[in-house]
This record gives sequence, structure tokens and C-alpha cells, in this order.
Amino acid sequence: MGLFDDVLNAGESLFKNEDALEYEFLPKLLPYREREQKELARLIAPLLEGRNGRNALIHGAPGIGKTAAARFVLRDLEERTDDVEVCYVNCWQANTTYKVLLELCELLGFKFTQNKNSQELIKVIASMVNKKSAVIVFDEIDKAEEFDFLYSLLEELFKKSIIVITNYKSWLIELDERIKSRLTPELIEFKQYNDKETRGILEQRSEYAFITGVWEPKAFDLVVEKAAGAKDIRTGLYVMRQATLKAEDAASQKVTAEHVNAALGNMDEFTIKSSEDLTEEERFIYDVIKQHDGKKIGELYNLYKKEGGKVSYKTFQRKLAALDEGKFVTLERKKGEGGNTTIVNKKITDF
Repeated sequence: MGLFDDVLNAGESLFKNEDALEYEFLPKLLPYREREQKELARLIAPLLEGRNGRNALIHGAPGIGKTAAARFVLRDLEERTDDVEVCYVNCWQANTTYKVLLELCELLGFKFTQNKNSQELIKVIASMVNKKSAVIVFDEIDKAEEFDFLYSLLEELFKKSIIVITNYKSWLIELDERIKSRLTPELIEFKQYNDKETRGILEQRSEYAFITGVWEPKAFDLVVEKAAGAKDIRTGLYVMRQATLKAEDAASQKVTAEHVNAALGNMDEFTIKSSEDLTEEERFIYDVIKQHDGKKIGELYNLYKKEGGKVSYKTFQRKLAALDEGKFVTLERKKGEGGNTTIVNKKITDF
């Protein structure tokens, strides 16, 4: 028997479908986001009547179902009709106009993109979409380096709904006026899940993911408590997976509170990995904060400039606000003899 035989024969898996613990997993029913899904469907519905759709900006904190809700609506639309092209683009991977247009061509089934420039690609996309209509979702829109593709699509496509998803409502403020005036999105805010909703979502994922009865109630309660405290479903999914893996490593038939506590010890690694979602400039600022925790915002900006930072003080403030919204830092406002000041602290997760 080899090493892998020993490992594989150690015991039966406690997982029924481990993929159900992926944040991107789309269940048959998506709970607690019915209102937001209906609102999004209302904006898209005119396309089903041969009219132009309306645009939307979906915003809210990370890990609260924005992407899942949008994808749920897209799935329902695809099941209903073939007359509307449905495209989903993540701007973390496709972060330039050319990359976005290449992705759209692929999604629309056009393969002959070699040696074509952006103007030629937009003409291809328009020729295909304008035979029908389209819903195009741009997830993590704030990760795009520029937004010329939005202007081109808004100008060239006849009947469409363009949906942009971001953690930061402030993204719209910085958008070029010529694009903003054409996009004119309706805002759909996703508020954080409450404790009851967090439990319900994790219970649903648990039913998909695990063999019935493998989780001890106290262990599951601990996961719910930590996920609710972090206000992020991804935390609960991560801990459930890691705790179950630790139970399997120990050849245990149950996931216990001990396994959960051991998984929580890895949360620092999880937090560091999530910083990969930041833009290059945000990550640079975040690294400066980690080295100079607890500084006033003005002092921190001077340190940032000494490290080679290029952005203006106003842009630096906006980047800090984005890091605060993303739970990477906390901004503590204090009153002093010289007036109000803001202290910047790296986020310390309470696990």
C-alpha cells in the first residue's frame, strides 16, 4: 500500500458535496434576498417585451449575497427565454476595456478575435447583441482600471440592461460624467444579514455540503456566532470547511467544537488571502498601514508618500474609506486639542 492508499482508506468523507461551501455556489433557492432579486428583475423585465431595459448599481459590504443574487436572477432569465443574451463578467480578471470585450465575445460565442482591436470588437458585440437584447453584469466593477467599455456598450447597444456590482457605493461618485449620465443606474443596496439570516444560510449550505448528522449542535452554533460577528457569510463557509477537514484528519465521525476552534486558528491566513482582492494601490496602502498601525491619517499619508506613494491626499482618503468599507481597516475618529482627527488601525478580527 502506498502513501495515498493509507490516506484514502483512513475513513469515509463527512462531505456530501464540498463544492456547496464555495461562496460562488448557487443553491436552488436563495433565501433572504427576495426583495433585491425582484427589484433587479423589474429593471430587466422590459427586455422581455422588446423594450430597452434599465441599469442598476448593486452595492453593499463583502460577503452578503450581491453576486449570488445577481447570478440567481440571470439563471432564471436564461431558463425563461433565448431572446436575451446573458453575460457575466468579473472585472478582477477582465480589468481593461480590451479584456472585457474579449470576454464578452467569448460569452457570445464569437471566437475570431485574433488581431482585432477594441473598436472592431465592440462592433462585433453590437452586431450580435442588437439582433436580440442583452443583460450584462460587471461584478467587482471597482477593480477595472478604466471604464471606456461602459461608454462603448451604452452607446452601441440598443436594448440592454447593464448591471454593475461593487462593495463601494462611492464608486459611482468617481465615475466619468459622460459615462454616469448614460448609465444613470438605479441603486440596489444589500444590507448585512442579521443573526437569524446568517444561521439560515449556513444551515442551508450545511444540508447541501455534509452527511446528515455529522455536525454537533454546539459546534455549528459556534460557527454561526463567528460568522454573524464578522458579518460575512464567507467566514462561516470557510470555518465549516476547515473544521470538517480537521475532523476527517482525526478520523472523527462528528465535527465538534474542538475542531471548530482549531479551524478558527487559521482565520488569520484567511484574512490575508482576502487582501488579494484589493487593487495594487489599495494593497500598497494596506501594507503601509500594517507597518504603521494606529497613526493619524495625515501622518500615515506622509509615510505613504515616503514609501513612494503617488496618489493625492483626497484620493488617499477615498482609498482608506474603501478599505474601511471592506473591513480591512478601522477608522477611529477622535477629538483633540487641535480639532477632530482620524486614527487608522488595521482590522483585528475577533476570533
